[in-house]
Amino acid sequence: MTSPKYSHHFSINNIPYGIASSQTHPQQAATRLHNTVILLGTLQQAGFFSKIPSLPENIFSKETLNEYSALPKDVHEAVRTHLQSTLADLSNVPDDAKADISTVQLHLPVAISGFTDFSNSLNHVQNAGRAILNDPSPPPGFFHFPIAYTGRASTIVVSGTPITRPKGHFYDRTNPTPKTVIYGPCRALDYEVELGVIVGRGFKGDGEGVSAKEAEEHVFGWVIVNDWSARDIQGLEMIPLGPLNGKSFGTTISPWIITTEALTPYKVASPEPRVQLAPHLQESKEGNYDIRLTVEILHSASGNASSTCELEQEENGKIASTTAQCPASSLFWTHRQMLAHVTSVGADLRTGDLLATGTVSGEDVGQHGCLLESTKGGKEKVIMADGSERVYLLDGDEVRITAVLGGDTEGVGFGECIGEIRAAR
Repeated sequence: MTSPKYSHHFSINNIPYGIASSQTHPQQAATRLHNTVILLGTLQQAGFFSKIPSLPENIFSKETLNEYSALPKDVHEAVRTHLQSTLADLSNVPDDAKADISTVQLHLPVAISGFTDFSNSLNHVQNAGRAILNDPSPPPGFFHFPIAYTGRASTIVVSGTPITRPKGHFYDRTNPTPKTVIYGPCRALDYEVELGVIVGRGFKGDGEGVSAKEAEEHVFGWVIVNDWSARDIQGLEMIPLGPLNGKSFGTTISPWIITTEALTPYKVASPEPRVQLAPHLQESKEGNYDIRLTVEILHSASGNASSTCELEQEENGKIASTTAQCPASSLFWTHRQMLAHVTSVGADLRTGDLLATGTVSGEDVGQHGCLLESTKGGKEKVIMADGSERVYLLDGDEVRITAVLGGDTEGVGFGECIGEIRAAR
């Protein structure tokens, strides 16, 4: 079930979309106000949306949000306005259409047809370059267009799903001489703090593509993304191609899709371009959002740590150690430029496509969005709250990413994106 601790993320200013079920309700579309889940399929069957004739019948009773997300923006706006005016007083909602967040199961909100993972953070690119190659120089195309690779959509899972440590080929660094490739469980498992946009209305590739200034019409909303990474497997297979098994074993997304309408009040300026951009990539000055992400490792207490008894423990008895706080406002490329770049070659957009930003990292220590950066490629250790150490993730560790905008009471947040590492099969 779902943690109730993020109530303040879901004020009346948010109105996210997810897919929920319970012992008494089948899987259907839902929204959330504080810790109350409102079951939209049940509401629609009771005639709640009868004043919105453009809303298709029983669309909220579907097991994914794909059909709803593909509707025109004016329909989404009408539904949002109606929900905000009604949910100001929850007594307006029938009891059988409400459930406490702790009693529902949240599911993958959309059927994801395609996954593209970008690398939009200049700070991440430079930090990773220093860690791996001792060279912070960005790739030659970085300032000209948002660079990316195509991931595996079939292994994207919803928050709370365990992640099994992958097996693969990598260099045996415990016996570096002679240099030997071995096969076995990953020894350098990492997280990546990211955001992702879900495509709503599709776009038929026609050779022209969609421009950054037009791309918002195709964005349904945002999720947190943890693009789990096996650094040792990834490092070997990226010579000479991009990542495959080092990434494709699992990607976790948060269950609530946060709409563009909810994020709009928190627009901030994007970094200035370094070169003259192609026309389709030219973007408005306020292209980013002031989204603040926090990543924690939830882990068992160290047996020899004297401070363990003083540390606040989670419900499962684990300790939460914050390893980074990452500002999305620093991303060099915007989500609209991501969509524009993908379609510029003639490719289409499909409803449910996920386009992720890549690792979000700030300029300062404590703002690194992955352990590769925090440990300088495994050369240094990260100190946990109880004094224990990490270089990369251990079996039993849980990684929790949260994201929030605005204040603590009327702000907009994403809730959590969490996954526990299970031992290799």
